[in-house]
Amino acid sequence: MNNKRRSIFIIFIVIVIGLIIGGYYWYQSQQDKTLTLYGNVDVRTVNLGFRVGGKLTALAVDEGAKISQGQSLGQLDDAPYINALNKAKGVRDSAKAQLTMKEKGYRTQEVAQVESEVAQKQAAWQYAESFYKRQQGLAASRVISANELDNAKTNRNQALAALKAAQDKLNQYQSGFRQEEIAAARGEWLQAEAAVAQAELDLADTQLIAPSDGTILTRAIEPGTIIGAGNTVFSVTLTNPVWVRAYVNEPNLGLAVPGKEVLLYTDSRPNTPYHGTIGFVSPTAEFTPKSVQTPELRTDLVYRLRIIVNDPDDALRQGMPVTVRFTHTE
Repeated sequence: MNNKRRSIFIIFIVIVIGLIIGGYYWYQSQQDKTLTLYGNVDVRTVNLGFRVGGKLTALAVDEGAKISQGQSLGQLDDAPYINALNKAKGVRDSAKAQLTMKEKGYRTQEVAQVESEVAQKQAAWQYAESFYKRQQGLAASRVISANELDNAKTNRNQALAALKAAQDKLNQYQSGFRQEEIAAARGEWLQAEAAVAQAELDLADTQLIAPSDGTILTRAIEPGTIIGAGNTVFSVTLTNPVWVRAYVNEPNLGLAVPGKEVLLYTDSRPNTPYHGTIGFVSPTAEFTPKSVQTPELRTDLVYRLRIIVNDPDDALRQGMPVTVRFTHTE
């Protein structure tokens, strides 16, 4: 009986040892399927400023403030831009009136007035012509001098020239403006329209609008400052997107493919990971940056990864170290 128990005990010990060895190798195989990388949080920062220059009258937020897309952040003195817009509108309206006038042509009253002038010039020429003919007869009879005949001829010629000028003017009024004149007027009107649009845009640009959600990092100037176009007023860290920059060596490059989901751990919440998706893998190798702390990667060529954080919050700050884990990787 003792021998039987001893045999059972030995078999039990062998089974336990086998389970331990098998468990060890299973654990090692699972470890081999887990890839751990180290990286840092990468948050985009933008510098905000006015597209036009002027006197800064107000700022609505301060450093550390949370801002939303479309929120008004600051205001320039808009009086000069209102005046410029009103002037541009006046020039546009004048150009439009000129274009309309040339497209419609001359008014009936203006044409009638020129027709009356033609009739007057016609009568004056006919009188001058008949007077000249009478003077020719008198000159032939030597009743008048040659100078008087020349004066009559000059008056006749002047009357004829005035008649032709009036007739040409009537033809112009009856035909309307030339197409080149109309095209020139249309071009001036289009330029005036563009000037109004630019003036409206400049006026709108006196208000600084947040381009996206974020946090005010720095406030560079204060109200009352005269600033130029493009001067930085605020530096803003964007809420989205938030990335993690990490590096992977060539043997593990096949595990890091775009669209792969990973877990992201920070020291402040080691048991509650963030969730990320690999969005970019650099096609070019580079030497391991000094910020990467894993000893086995220090002298290797690595490839940069950009991992998009799917559930970012305010706890993720620029440059924060992050542990990236690929679990159950085939």
